Amino acid sequence: MRIVSPAVSQRIAVSLLWSMAALTMGILVFIVAYVLWHGLPHVTWGFLSQSPRSMGREGGVFPIIIGTLWVTGLAIMIAAPVGLITAMYLTEYARQSRLTNVIRFGADCLAGIPSIIFGLFGFVFFVITLGMGLSVLSGALTLSLMVLPTIIRTSEEAIRAVPRAYRDASYGLGATRWQMVTKVVLRSAMPGICTGIVLSIGRSIGETAAIMLTAGSALGFPKTVFDSCRTLSLHFYILSREGISMANAYATASVLIVVIFGINLLAYWAMKRFVAGKR
Repeated sequence: MRIVSPAVSQRIAVSLLWSMAALTMGILVFIVAYVLWHGLPHVTWGFLSQSPRSMGREGGVFPIIIGTLWVTGLAIMIAAPVGLITAMYLTEYARQSRLTNVIRFGADCLAGIPSIIFGLFGFVFFVITLGMGLSVLSGALTLSLMVLPTIIRTSEEAIRAVPRAYRDASYGLGATRWQMVTKVVLRSAMPGICTGIVLSIGRSIGETAAIMLTAGSALGFPKTVFDSCRTLSLHFYILSREGISMANAYATASVLIVVIFGINLLAYWAMKRFVAGKR
């Protein structure tokens, strides 16, 4: 005996999904608004252009912004080519075998490892064993290992989503496999690949534990990749945990949110321009 009709069940399920989505978005908006409400009044030109003084109690975050861009940019420059080439190999060149299964399994395992484990590995291997010390390069190499699984898996799925007919048409026109992959498949999969890279950038910027153990927490301006630096997320963590200045902590968090939001908007605009250009 049917108690609830299919139409009523459908409406209940849709209402439940919308309610959960609205609740999730509401929590996110509340957190972001709370941080911006307390932080934006303290974000001034002096805060953005000056160096921190008195352990961050006074001054600004300009060297910290530069350190964040250095570490994140270098990490993506290392991880993106490696991840993209690996995804190309797994989808277009390698046959289904035990080796490909091991690579995919290893990428999935790396994606689930806590960041503190990457930080400890980077501290032991890059900082101590290779003698790089607490530096931008050590932090960037550690972050590249963290985001590499995300880039591999998202790029692989984006390449797999390209219709088989595109490949057959390229071969029919006399293209080699390399030409087919680089000129047709990658161009079609670029929006999905860029999505994975943007996600990796967001994770890199927001990382704290791995940066503290590999890049250090120096407040000075990093002049080379072998200098120590501090990122925005780590600066916010130190200011709030040690109670140095909650006003500057909220201001730093606000700058971090705006930077991440701006990077996502820029990436979305670039992807839209790229897709429109293909047409």
